[in-house]
Amino acid sequence: MVDPAFDTLTGPMPDPTRPPFLLGDIVRLSRPHPCGGDTWLVDRLGADLGLRCQGCGRHVLLARATVERRLAGFVSHGDPALTAAVDPFTAGDHP
Repeated sequence: MVDPAFDTLTGPMPDPTRPPFLLGDIVRLSRPHPCGGDTWLVDRLGADLGLRCQGCGRHVLLARATVERRLAGFVSHGDPALTAAVDPFTAGDHP
């Protein structure tokens, strides 16, 4: 029997319950930054996400799994066209 969550050409398929991040997203994390800010701009995508604090401008790289675990919610969504232009391989993952 074939497992529908596994594609033999590309390996395991992504988990559909994972939140799709776009460049330019503003996210709120459960823990505040030491400056007091709790909103972050997503400015890099990949295995690590680049986040810029909206309070002080500090840039950090966090593992995607860490961001997904600490995510309290999206404040605003970024532009899918910008994300597709930068990362064409994940362009079909976002509505």
